[in-house]
Amino acid sequence: MIELFLVFIVFGILGLVLILMNKFLGPTKTNPAKESPFECGSPYLQEGINPVPIKYYLVAFLFLLFDIEVVFFFPWALIFKEMGTTALIVMFAYMVVIVLGFVYAWKKGAFQWE
Repeated sequence: MIELFLVFIVFGILGLVLILMNKFLGPTKTNPAKESPFECGSPYLQEGINPVPIKYYLVAFLFLLFDIEVVFFFPWALIFKEMGTTALIVMFAYMVVIVLGFVYAWKKGAFQWE
């Protein structure tokens, strides 16, 4: 318990020291080039640049969502024999939620690439 408290104290002090060092030792002059807006390697609101379709973000989000949920199967598989029926019931409920989310995304057309 004391070790955990000591870790919080040490890293809290380290965080404060780094913030104060940045405040006192960091650059104070402003630069107009750094103050100008910058977006995706091109000048701000340049003509002829189309926005990225939302489909890319949706696919990435669904991948992360289902990937992270499926990662929880591995620890469950490791302790399944020790947990017995309780673990089976809990994981079955978990799988029902994952499948319902998958079916919902499927019905909404999230996997249709147009």
